Amino acid sequence: MTASAKVNLLISLAQIDGTTADREKNYIRKIGIANGIPAEEMDSLIERRHDLIVPADLTAKEKFDYLFHLVQLMKIDERMYKEEILFCSTIAEKLGYRKEVMFELMLHVKPGAMDADEQEALENITRNYLAE
Repeated sequence: MTASAKVNLLISLAQIDGTTADREKNYIRKIGIANGIPAEEMDSLIERRHDLIVPADLTAKEKFDYLFHLVQLMKIDERMYKEEILFCSTIAEKLGYRKEVMFELMLHVKPGAMDADEQEALENITRNYLAE
């Protein structure tokens, strides 16, 4: 999965409620920069609409990371809209998860930093929801 595909999906989620809050922009910007996208490019990406393309050839780890970041972004502004939850559920299914994975993620993903052990434990739980 390319960094830009991941960032574009996050941007699409952030735009679902009609506005992109500063906290959402900062979160997306950090992920983009951490994945090698220059800061100047991130600013222009955040302002545009993007097609929803979910890559089909992701590893289980990449699928988890993709979904984890979506849920964390959804929770970052401390408001979860029905449209955002439905969006994340749809993406989860496109990634090969059963939509019930969203219950686990919504319960356990924190809007702030999570340490590696917490993320690994959650990743192990979510593997049970991968459709085989």
